Amino acid sequence: MLNAQAIIGRYDILFITLDTLRYDVAVRLLYEHRIPHLARVLPSQGWEKRHTPGNFTFAAHMAFFAGFLPTPARPGKHPRLFALRFPGSETTTTNTAVFDAPDIITGLRNCGYYTICIGGVGFFNKQTPLGNVLPSLFDESHWSIALGVTEPRSTEHQVQLALARLGALPSHQRVFLFVNVSAIHQPNRFYLPGASDDTLESHAAALEYVDTALGRLFAELPRRSSWLCIVTSDHGTAYGEDGYVGHRLAHPVVWEVPYAEFFLRKDEL
Repeated sequence: MLNAQAIIGRYDILFITLDTLRYDVAVRLLYEHRIPHLARVLPSQGWEKRHTPGNFTFAAHMAFFAGFLPTPARPGKHPRLFALRFPGSETTTTNTAVFDAPDIITGLRNCGYYTICIGGVGFFNKQTPLGNVLPSLFDESHWSIALGVTEPRSTEHQVQLALARLGALPSHQRVFLFVNVSAIHQPNRFYLPGASDDTLESHAAALEYVDTALGRLFAELPRRSSWLCIVTSDHGTAYGEDGYVGHRLAHPVVWEVPYAEFFLRKDEL
């Protein structure tokens, strides 16, 4: 586990959730050399298999923002990168960044970070009271149809907006940038030419598109500063396995998610 406590105040932080991405698909595309931009930044071991704390977007992100990122898919007490102070915690160590706050966004803000949310799926759309719960945690938040699940170029638009907002801030201002990538979530059939339905293969094609769009983000961020990056799925989804379709259900294809943490360092440009 890296020393998150030592990073606070020194590094900007990027947190990307690849909404609905399945672990098996993420691993297969990495093995098949179909996601070169992610392959370039992922650790040498590639994706780590983890278990999500929630089987749909809202539940998973509420847990994430409380410091409960996906847990390594193996027995044991696994120390956490971030935590909120509460009695009896058994997964915090001297390397854990512990905040006296109700969520990690507020905790980072209290440490001098400016917090930005680039929304994607409906729980970030700010169109209803529920759609405002997660975005309202941030200093600024953004959502539009161009960033949502029905827009085939959504990830490109999210990256463009993220870079524009970062460009408006002084380089000395530490930033926590959160991006909820919507493209892999259903509907994703438009990423597979000729497809009329969402399938495991259109899911994979959506990840290929996302990889291409994220390449620009990974290339540009170190021009500003050094970054701690966390890239994960919030949950997977079923395409007929054992009769299940979708998520918000208990099945391995939903609970198992890909996870990676890595650095993009300014001095390595």
